[in-house]
Amino acid sequence: MKNILSLFLLVVWSVGVQAQRVPGIAENLEYFSVFGNQSDKSWGDDDFTQVLFFVIPKNFKSPFFIRVFDAETGGKYDEPHEGFDTQIDYSVYGGRDAFSEASKKADPVEGYDSGRRLYNRTIGVDAQLDDNWLSIGPFNPIDGQLSNEMDGYIFKIIVKGISGNDGNLFSIFLSTSNTANREVDGANAFAYEYSVRLPKANQVAHVFPFITSDITAVIQHNFDFDSDGEILVYSVSKNRHPVKASGNNVWAESKHEIDKNEMNTSLDFQIVKRGAGNNDFVIYLVNQYNEAVSFFSSPIGGIPKYKYQPKINTVK
Repeated sequence: MKNILSLFLLVVWSVGVQAQRVPGIAENLEYFSVFGNQSDKSWGDDDFTQVLFFVIPKNFKSPFFIRVFDAETGGKYDEPHEGFDTQIDYSVYGGRDAFSEASKKADPVEGYDSGRRLYNRTIGVDAQLDDNWLSIGPFNPIDGQLSNEMDGYIFKIIVKGISGNDGNLFSIFLSTSNTANREVDGANAFAYEYSVRLPKANQVAHVFPFITSDITAVIQHNFDFDSDGEILVYSVSKNRHPVKASGNNVWAESKHEIDKNEMNTSLDFQIVKRGAGNNDFVIYLVNQYNEAVSFFSSPIGGIPKYKYQPKINTVK
């Protein structure tokens, strides 16, 4: 099925979206959470892999860098289990097939690491990277996969736990500098699944799936929420619609019909955490054809606002 992102072209580039930090500011998520592949899945990571995409607008011609905050596993922010022994693999892909069909799945499948690998490094305990930035690059925008659909070049980042059983918390910033976080005008980031650390108690995290004009329903799947609050969906047509939330080490799913007013807009899945403890969590969505739905770190068209429709009673 063709993924139509006409609003992406009309809105995102024209307003110059500044979505350089991933997770994004609007999402209220500080860190991705990827565990070593010997971890217990009940700790909150179902597949020990996070796949992210950046899209660089075609009119951006300068080199750029991918900067990873706290790329190592063994320091201030990470989650130890019987001592740090985890290795995390970071790879960046561009070129033809970087944005392949296999890489658009919610889970890693054969071919998800397609494309030309432009960078690879495995990192464990590294005091120099603890609470610090790793700058990867520079990259030439044309080294990504050209997407006419998104009017830009797409780069893929795969972060994978390849050994150990500790949790690696990190975030990413797309930058024009290797020593500072300087935004790339018009860039955005998106994914088809998030593995994240939820914020502190009584804060609200957000996921913003973009609903194309061919989507009539979405089925959300979330893992290991630990019954730690509630999940609600908002849109131009939905106001506090409940979402089925998971318990410990289990999946939950719920189906949400899409009306015509929601097409070519973003939804806002709000994850309301109540408990004081740490909570690592996974979420993805599929459409009526069981195809994963992309969500953007900066919501396309902006954060959706519910449009109240008053009921008019006709006097007989």
